[in-house]
Amino acid sequence: MSVTSVTHLNFRGDARAALEFYHSVFGGDLAVVSYGDAGDTRNPAESDQVMWGQVAADSGFRVMAYDVPSQLPWDRGVNSFFVSLRGGTTQEVAAYWEKLSVGATVVQPLEPARWAPLYGMLEDRYGVVWVLDVVSEYNG
Repeated sequence: MSVTSVTHLNFRGDARAALEFYHSVFGGDLAVVSYGDAGDTRNPAESDQVMWGQVAADSGFRVMAYDVPSQLPWDRGVNSFFVSLRGGTTQEVAAYWEKLSVGATVVQPLEPARWAPLYGMLEDRYGVVWVLDVVSEYNG
């Protein structure tokens, strides 16, 4: 089993520009899925904003980013990042979730999502926000 952790940057409308900038600096592959691409158009004005994006360079550099939807709170100095923990199996991710969730505040329960067999978000007892998901069945 292996697990990777990646810094996940949170923006309000600037995720695509930030990802393009990091791609220009570090090279590698740039992947971007907009809310419109994913069929998540709760706010049509935000359909071109980034729901999921990533830069993955051969050097090992990795960063993920998205645009926090307007219906969710966002403050650049308060919740501008979280840690993305990605595992290869549902059992592995569920085991990490169980341990990280002790004393945590669950933001999104660990459950199946359209893009992954398991996805969840929590703020641990130290105030660090974690997103956990299974990558073996990812399309991107």
